[in-house]
Amino acid sequence: MTLKRPTCTATTELVTPAASNDYAFHDLEDSPPTYTALAEEVALAIAYNGISQAVMLVSPTDLEDFIVGFSIGSGIADASEIYDITLSGSGSALHAEVEIASRAFWNLKNQRRQLAGTSGCGLCGVEALEQALPELNVLPGAPLPPAAWLTDLRQRISAFQPLGQHCGAVHAALFMDADGELLLGREDIGRHNALDKLIGALVRQRIDTQGGLAIVTSRCSLELIQKVLRAGIQTLVSLSAPTGLALQWARQHNLNLIHLPQRSAPRVYSPARESRT
Repeated sequence: MTLKRPTCTATTELVTPAASNDYAFHDLEDSPPTYTALAEEVALAIAYNGISQAVMLVSPTDLEDFIVGFSIGSGIADASEIYDITLSGSGSALHAEVEIASRAFWNLKNQRRQLAGTSGCGLCGVEALEQALPELNVLPGAPLPPAAWLTDLRQRISAFQPLGQHCGAVHAALFMDADGELLLGREDIGRHNALDKLIGALVRQRIDTQGGLAIVTSRCSLELIQKVLRAGIQTLVSLSAPTGLALQWARQHNLNLIHLPQRSAPRVYSPARESRT
């Protein structure tokens, strides 16, 4: 499936903070200070057609990708309904004004979040159980990737984690195409934010996701499954184990779900293989 790109994206009046900065620390013996790099996070307030939707804590990188991916994950069915993005602010307080189609706006109003979202939970501010467990389309199903695609994957993805290699404290989401090639990756302090950024990048760069797979370095819980389903990506590989609910949703929606443990062979959780009698 090829995701459609927003017709117009604009960025103005924005002073982008650094992704990391050096900070001093010392040991318990009160020795002279030493400096180390720490990842930064900012509060990003997102408004659609002038109405505030959410405030998210994010890493200050690839913000346009994040907004597009976050919008799709929040219920905008097609990225072509996103007309314009204007970013502003400085320091730790940033603002995003997003202009969207009227139909998309009314859909979002029904799911409007009332709380600030942290970097650790993709369901912060959701007010109704139906929003946490929405009705999503079942994927058509796709073959599992060849085992060779996952060989030494943990080592190969390090090239797509510059911020993580520099200072740690961030998650990554990556995309591998139908030829088994790693194409791009995105990083963020929030695991669901990293996936939003990846989905947004796929949309904005018009990358065909057919036959490819998404990779996440974090714990694989329900909200990550939902984001991949909405994006129409057929296979998700996680470096950490999935939750039981995530596995159930993957099986119910024909999503290939693979866990890549650190010291053992890949584990295919979905599709389920019939038990031997």
